[in-house]
Amino acid sequence: MADQDYKKIGQEIIDKIGKDNIQSITHCATRLRVEVYDRQRIDDDEIEKIDEVKGVFFNAGQYQVILGTGIVDKVYKAIVEEDHTMEEKEAEVDKVKEEHNPIKKGVRTLADVFVTIIPGIAATGLFLGLQGVLLNEDVLSFFGTTQDAIPDAVMLLLDVLTDTVFSFLPALICWSAFKKFGGTPIVGFVIGLMLVSPLLPNAYEVADASSNVEAVMAFGFIPITGYQGSVLTALVIGYLGSKLEIATRKVMPQALDMMFSPFVVIAVMLITALLILGPILHLVENGLVYVVEAFIHVPFGIGGLVIGFIYPLAVMTGMHHLFITIETALLGSTGFNPLITICAMYGFANAAVCFAISTRAKKSHVKVIGTSAGVTQLLGVSEPGLFGITLRYGTRPLAAMLAGSAIGGAVLSMLGIQANSYGLAVILSPLMYIYDPYQLITYIAVGVLTFILTFIITYLFAVPKELLVPDTE
Repeated sequence: MADQDYKKIGQEIIDKIGKDNIQSITHCATRLRVEVYDRQRIDDDEIEKIDEVKGVFFNAGQYQVILGTGIVDKVYKAIVEEDHTMEEKEAEVDKVKEEHNPIKKGVRTLADVFVTIIPGIAATGLFLGLQGVLLNEDVLSFFGTTQDAIPDAVMLLLDVLTDTVFSFLPALICWSAFKKFGGTPIVGFVIGLMLVSPLLPNAYEVADASSNVEAVMAFGFIPITGYQGSVLTALVIGYLGSKLEIATRKVMPQALDMMFSPFVVIAVMLITALLILGPILHLVENGLVYVVEAFIHVPFGIGGLVIGFIYPLAVMTGMHHLFITIETALLGSTGFNPLITICAMYGFANAAVCFAISTRAKKSHVKVIGTSAGVTQLLGVSEPGLFGITLRYGTRPLAAMLAGSAIGGAVLSMLGIQANSYGLAVILSPLMYIYDPYQLITYIAVGVLTFILTFIITYLFAVPKELLVPDTE
């Protein structure tokens, strides 16, 4: 699409919203987000007739126009370049959010810490999957070899690829937390590395009764260990350390700042982590992981049913970012992530609703928007489908999507399916299960059946009657 087309789309959106009605304007990955003075002045139907617009909705004081990945940023750029007065109304997404629900803001801020490290964990999950395939006895026997015949150098390289991220997870989280909360990232990284120092008793070995490795007892009652795989400790220490650094630099003489501010922060936070907060937070985190795992594995798939039902609702309100924290804790503590397995059924169900409505609808613009939203959902971006189709056409499509997500989650929970990573959605998500043939085949089968079931329910019972009337033109 030519730049001129993006300018035309942008200008049409501004004209129909009303330039004088715009308080601020920004965008995220898929949506143009506009703070407006008067919501009632905007005709949603007219906005949706604009080329490339996949839907609209109003949430938390923002009028949001769904354009899709790769389009929204170009339209936004065209708007600002075409009319420089719009630059005065530019607003950062984080600043806009500060004016709204503080709980949502807190959850989003928490998620931002983990979003930075997702690529590393996702890649490690793929390495784990490939390792599982390469070292599978059936695969090795097919090639006439055994695991003992694999050179030690190859095994060492595989171990480095699969173990490094989780071994140094607290360092990554501390680094990201310092960066997010205004500290110096390298100071956070150093503190995080100290939490997993090889000089400390390894947390995994301490937890293994057969290893004969014990924690070092300080003052006779405080256990000192490493914090390999610990998420909560690293997160809290990262937040407190960044705030301590900011406060320290305000009072530290400039001539001493570069050396002594990091010295104070690192010393105080390491003592706080190892002797005060760490032991407490580690118990809290272990308890949280235990509760989540226990709930997921409640008999008859009830836990999976509940999670599969509430996750789409969490996405609607922006609370789904909290799940990333829990998933990271699960991965760090157990090496597996059954939570994302259940939540992933939302993507299959939401895509099915979009394709079902697109297939049965008689209106041409709905067919185009539905198909586009369905494809986008399969690629991992859910907003166009959720807000442009599922929620837009009433409670029945929403009910069909929730039912599909819940049923799929319940089945996966009963069958004990769990990923070894996160960050991959819908059509790419099977890559998180290639570490085991049963896990991979079962996950794909349940995902496909969830899609088919939701598609059939939506096609037969959830397509609004007004969409079944052909266009008059």
